[in-house]
Amino acid sequence: MTQNGEITMVRIYLTEGEHQFKKLMAILHDEEKVRGVTAFRGIAGFGQSGKMHASTLIDLSLNLPLVVEFFDSSEKVKQVLNNLNTLIKPGHIVSWPAQVNGGE
Repeated sequence: MTQNGEITMVRIYLTEGEHQFKKLMAILHDEEKVRGVTAFRGIAGFGQSGKMHASTLIDLSLNLPLVVEFFDSSEKVKQVLNNLNTLIKPGHIVSWPAQVNGGE
C-alpha cells in the first residue's frame, strides 16, 4: 500500500451478454493480482447505444448491466488499465483517487 492509504479506485461498466466478465475477473485476480475487486449486477441501465438493459420477474435474459470495481496503488492501476485497453471498450472505465482507512 502507498503511504497515507492513497489508492486509485476503478469502475468498469459491462453487460452480461458481452461475455467479458469471467475473463476480466481472471485477469484482475490471477494475472494482475489487484488488492480488491467487487462485482455488482445492475437491475437496469443503458449506455452510449441508448439500449435499455433491464430485468423483470419473468425475464430469463442474462443481458443485465455489470459493474466491476477494483482498487490498488495508482502505479499498479495504471499498469492494469494499460493491459485492459484491448478488452474493455473505450468509455467504459472510470477511475478516481481515494483513501483507505487505516493507511500505513
